Amino acid sequence: MEFQTDKKDIQRRMDGALEVLHREFSGLRTGRASTSLLDPITIDAYGQQMPMNQVGTVGVPEPRMLTVQVWDKGLVSSVEKAIRDSDLGLNPASDGQLVRIPIPPLNEERRVEITKIAGKYAEETRIAVRNVRRHAMDELKKAEKDGDISQDEHHDYDGETQVLTDEYIKKIDDALHHKEEEIMQV
Repeated sequence: MEFQTDKKDIQRRMDGALEVLHREFSGLRTGRASTSLLDPITIDAYGQQMPMNQVGTVGVPEPRMLTVQVWDKGLVSSVEKAIRDSDLGLNPASDGQLVRIPIPPLNEERRVEITKIAGKYAEETRIAVRNVRRHAMDELKKAEKDGDISQDEHHDYDGETQVLTDEYIKKIDDALHHKEEEIMQV
């Protein structure tokens, strides 16, 4: 067993968890309009669930306004319903095939609620990173038991894996801190 290749795999998997966190954070509302705000919303179209960007063009004409230019006139009401039913607190209005979504300023209560959601996402990511570490530690134990690595090598690899885990937990904490500041900014 070569730890360098395993280390690359561990890093790749931890990077994947961090990437998911950043994607989830981009969907959290901060008071400014962003096309990624509508990314988590799916529309019931043609008998299946489709992402917003596959039924129309999402745009940001002004800082507190999103628009969705729906390609199929028959889907306008589905797009409106999906946005209204999402837990983003948005109230869309359609004008022909253009759905306008004003972004209301966040009140203090909603900001606190969103920071809690961000905290939950961060904790889920920490758990994912720890699971990657646990899996790696199990592999090391197995390799030592099978005689592929010595006890000293096992100890060294354990240390390296823990350092890597600590680095990723710090990246998660930093991302959460940055997102919380962004949300609480008035």
